[in-house]
Amino acid sequence: MAAGAALFLAGCDKLATPTAKPQFQGVDITGAEYARTLSLPDQDGKPRTLADFKGKITVVFFGYTQCPDVCPTTMAELAQVKKSLGKDGDRIQGVFVTVDPERDTPELLKTYVTAFDPTFVALRGTPEQTIAAAKEFKVFFAKVPGKTPGSYTMDHTAGSYVLDENGKVRLFVRYGAPADALTSDLKMLLAAG
Repeated sequence: MAAGAALFLAGCDKLATPTAKPQFQGVDITGAEYARTLSLPDQDGKPRTLADFKGKITVVFFGYTQCPDVCPTTMAELAQVKKSLGKDGDRIQGVFVTVDPERDTPELLKTYVTAFDPTFVALRGTPEQTIAAAKEFKVFFAKVPGKTPGSYTMDHTAGSYVLDENGKVRLFVRYGAPADALTSDLKMLLAAG
């Protein structure tokens, strides 16, 4: 009888406990009041919005093509993670937003992103559009002068935003986080469908 009561109480405990939130390894920003809109032309000049990527898990990263380390590492890791997911990788969309529209021409952006994955999309706006997009995503960027006018670098936020299949921001993934952590988080979001 005591065993029956214990099972009954255990069953009640499960009924009383609300569904547990997923335990992401990235920073869970579900419900954030930012990263809700993005509207910029892609590398082919086609206007794009977040709605274009609904039905896929979208990973948005702000960077620039002449970045020596953070940007290529982030894009390569995302391509690796996408590939590691096999068929489910088709449900992952990489989006690269340039913070250097002055040097990042559409042709350069197309070559850059497709070198990592042919399905990745690059977005490039005017300087004003870039500022507005960065503000919406709470992304910092600033030009750092070089020895010559064209040799500047760009300081920028070194993390990615992950949006679920409904286009809602869910995670911020810090630069340097292990690729298997991103893989785990994307699997959870894919399973939630």
